[in-house]
Amino acid sequence: MKGRLLLSISLVFLLQFASAKFNVEKSSLRVTSPESLKDVYGSAIGNFGVPKYGGTLHGGVIYPKSNQKACKSFDDFDLAFKPKPGGLPVFLLVDRGDCYFTTKAWNAQNAGAAAVLVTDDRVEPLITMDTPEEDAASETYLNNITIPSALITKRLGDSFKKALESGEMVNVYLDWRESLPHPDERVEYEFWTNSNDECGAKCDMQLDFVRDFKGMAQVLEKKGFTQFTPHYITWYCPEAFVLSKQCKSQCINHGRYCAPDPEQDFSTGYDGKDVVIQNLYQLCAFRVANESHKPWVWWDYVTDFAARCPMKDKKYTTDCANEVLKSLGFDMKKMSDCIGDPEADADNPVLKAEQDEQVGKGDRGDVTILPTLVINNRQYRGKLDKSAVLKAICSGFEETTEPSICLSTDVQTNECLDNNGGCWEDKAGKITACKDTFRGRVCECPVVQGVKFVGDGYTECKASGTGRCAINNGGCWNGTKDGKSYSACSNDNSEGCKCPIGFKGDGVDNCEDVDECKEKTACQCQNCQCRNTWGSYECTCGGNLLYMREHDTCISKEAAKVGWGFLWVIFLGLAVAGAGAYAVYKYRLRSYMDSEIRAIMAQYMPLENQGEVANRVQHADI
Repeated sequence: MKGRLLLSISLVFLLQFASAKFNVEKSSLRVTSPESLKDVYGSAIGNFGVPKYGGTLHGGVIYPKSNQKACKSFDDFDLAFKPKPGGLPVFLLVDRGDCYFTTKAWNAQNAGAAAVLVTDDRVEPLITMDTPEEDAASETYLNNITIPSALITKRLGDSFKKALESGEMVNVYLDWRESLPHPDERVEYEFWTNSNDECGAKCDMQLDFVRDFKGMAQVLEKKGFTQFTPHYITWYCPEAFVLSKQCKSQCINHGRYCAPDPEQDFSTGYDGKDVVIQNLYQLCAFRVANESHKPWVWWDYVTDFAARCPMKDKKYTTDCANEVLKSLGFDMKKMSDCIGDPEADADNPVLKAEQDEQVGKGDRGDVTILPTLVINNRQYRGKLDKSAVLKAICSGFEETTEPSICLSTDVQTNECLDNNGGCWEDKAGKITACKDTFRGRVCECPVVQGVKFVGDGYTECKASGTGRCAINNGGCWNGTKDGKSYSACSNDNSEGCKCPIGFKGDGVDNCEDVDECKEKTACQCQNCQCRNTWGSYECTCGGNLLYMREHDTCISKEAAKVGWGFLWVIFLGLAVAGAGAYAVYKYRLRSYMDSEIRAIMAQYMPLENQGEVANRVQHADI
């Protein structure tokens, strides 16, 4: 009865997976030859190895004469697929069946293949090639697979074989540039994981990844380049078994949130409910840290808990978890409120939200594989490795908005170093339109010292706007001779080049001195003598004459002196007249103000002379 109950509960867990909506993540496969197969096909990205997210890989397809399922080492058949110098990388075509997908990839990699194409052995939609759950043999090489892998349909695989048999060359491009969305300057990613550290190779892989990627993840988060969210999968216990001993040991909150037994044995070691509780602790650690605007502290908690509270040391407990939380300065009241009561016959808001999140949204299918990384709402496929994941995250940025870490030589190749990427370049000014990106390069006219260059970026870029003349003279002509400097660039104009006065030409490549004397455009007055200079001219008058450049004429030096003396007399006369007028104005203003004041005062008090007149009149009446 106990064995049947265990089988029933396990079947329910599997049925929850089976009913899920699972999306197959794909890369584009473009056939470039033979002519009869030229087209773009879909291929399913394997969940191992290192897909080249954001990039492409060009290679020639080879179908081995022996070991066509690649279940054995190709050394046993004296076969190798490493190309000769100058040759295309080899994409090894192998048949599905008889061994794990990872075994095929490992044997192909060891034989020198750059990628492995697995052809399906049945007519069906594409599926995801995953890693084996628990296989001791595969654990020795699983993390060492570095080549990308793809599953193709049986029909396409048969077409490749037929073309190769007839002696045709089959070349293909594997393209991962659109495998992940890259809409803007921030990447949002999720990590679906588990606190269980005793589930074999997969648990070891996810613990190693969290430890290795921690520093990178925290830097990206702190600088605002990414937004990270951890998630944890839980299941529910079938209603018929909620009160059973087995469900009680694997679930909390009355069978609502469960996890498989770590040892797959209900009678020994830790129970599934212990895993659920630690998952809940890690979820709440993220929520509390996020509320304090320090979500990156989650990485500290998870790595410290794994190091200080492992199952093998019998420390996988809430007491140990609380000690880690306190050492990292967490608010324990907030943690307690978030965790709630695992024994309550009620929903836990945190875990309920996690179950809702497991359901696929948009292009993302249901999460059914652990561990799973979701980048910009698409599930990542491939090796859970620091370098591989960083490349995938970098491919999620809108081109030209990537952080500098994505442009390091460890992550990508700088295409601008080879012939300037085919972009415009001003070698003299050390200015280029080539901008290195994670996906390749773009030819985009730059902004230098606040001055914007405009053009197509490939053949032309010109400085534009205020201050443009400070950058390589705005791309205009300039020259210096005999201590004089001239430029065809003017900051008064936002664009264009114009030779300065005294020069003629296109203003860009050349400006030639105008010989004003020869062309008779200046110094044409009577008795004038003209001598051309670079960018100008000198004009002298004969006798006691002075040259007036503005009027191109000569005047007498004495007349000039008399003229200036006369002007000084006029100025002095005007000054005296002005001073006299001002004095008269002040006198008249003062007289006017005195009369006004006297009139106002007369209304309120009699003046002395008015009083005397009044008295004389009164006496006359008497």
